[in-house]
Amino acid sequence: MPYIPSFIRDFFVYIWTGDPHGEAMPARVMAEIDRRETAAEQTISWAQLSIVGFLGMLYWVAPRAEGTTGENFVPMTLAAYLVFTLFRVFLSYRMVLPGWYLMLSMVVDVGLLCGMIFSFHIQYHQPPAFYLKSPTMIYLFFFIALRALRFDPRYVLMSGLIAASGWVFMVLYALTHVNNMHVTRNYVEYLTSNTILIGAEIDKVITLLGVTLILTIALFRARSVLFDAIQSHAAAEDLSQFFAPEVADLITQSDDIPGTGQGEVRAAAIMFVDVRGFTKTALALPPETAMRILAHYQQITLTEIEQHNGQIDKFMGDGILATFGAVQPGETYAADALRAASAVIAALDARQDEFAALGWPGRFATGVAVASGDVTVGIVGSQGRYEFTVIGHAVNLASKLESANKTQHTRALTDASTHSRAEAQGYVNPGVLRRDGEGVAGLAAPVDLVVLA
Repeated sequence: MPYIPSFIRDFFVYIWTGDPHGEAMPARVMAEIDRRETAAEQTISWAQLSIVGFLGMLYWVAPRAEGTTGENFVPMTLAAYLVFTLFRVFLSYRMVLPGWYLMLSMVVDVGLLCGMIFSFHIQYHQPPAFYLKSPTMIYLFFFIALRALRFDPRYVLMSGLIAASGWVFMVLYALTHVNNMHVTRNYVEYLTSNTILIGAEIDKVITLLGVTLILTIALFRARSVLFDAIQSHAAAEDLSQFFAPEVADLITQSDDIPGTGQGEVRAAAIMFVDVRGFTKTALALPPETAMRILAHYQQITLTEIEQHNGQIDKFMGDGILATFGAVQPGETYAADALRAASAVIAALDARQDEFAALGWPGRFATGVAVASGDVTVGIVGSQGRYEFTVIGHAVNLASKLESANKTQHTRALTDASTHSRAEAQGYVNPGVLRRDGEGVAGLAAPVDLVVLA
């Protein structure tokens, strides 16, 4: 079996399947492509309306050609095409134009133009060979090129084949309605009389088909790139649902793909949030109820954190790790974190009835802790599985402080150093309580605690 170059194989697969990759595309990608092609059809409709408007204006203002004694079909042809095009514009905004209508539109485009050219020999009382020299035939290239706005090479190909077929029909009609004396091989005679030069008509058809083929191949290559670009865009949008927007932008807009071993040290605040007794309580609930409650809690917490310039680093079951100033450096990271801690507690308290309605028994209680300091922001992982995260003493301290809420009988804790840093950044909360020299499980030295709630 002879070897077929991949490009040619892919091209014919596309003509058959409509997909330059020869495989099914994700529904969301096809939906985006359909949306863009619908917009393209609207553009094509307006472009066609502009063409018929230009031709009508040109016919109206241009001096009448001499020698016109027969019936003039040009005004009727332009009027019919204007009505059809206006209807096409209307439909393009009301619905997704089906393939059969687009094919009909191309046939009408070529048919009306060829019909108008055909009428010239009647209008000027000349043999059919007369209309073959009409320069108006170059408008066929307009209709072929218009299909390129859709980014679907199959329609360009079909438009070109219809245009070439229309002109071949015009040539055949002229040949069957003349005697042999009107067919010549003399170029001068061809230009100065109503004769037909077969080679000239073949040149026109070859040019129509050649331009069509070039545009089709160019669009095929461009469409493949478009599909890949839309897939990448959809992937980037999906990525933003799993990462903070700033992290997604860092990954998708970086000149080089971030990898392991890359990172930098930044001054940041770290927040841990955890639900009290979630695992034990969730075991007694239907799985769908537990997941709805978890999602509701995460959404409330996420909203408050983002409103205070924080980013979610990761969801850990019912635990949440958030950062302030790590992904996007800021001057008020500690103050933002403490404000967010109080806001999370207040928001969850205010929504207790919603948790009860969702099926949570008793009070929905959480613990929150904040610590700050220099952290390393970077990527960890291996073998294609990476994670954007923060590491450092502040992360460990925040985790331990969150657990200390249970022994301290508190709901929100921070350390004195973070509290002082936050006050220097404009944080004010006169209701806090200091507990100096407290032992915290997992830490070797006592910690000066500040109770936020």
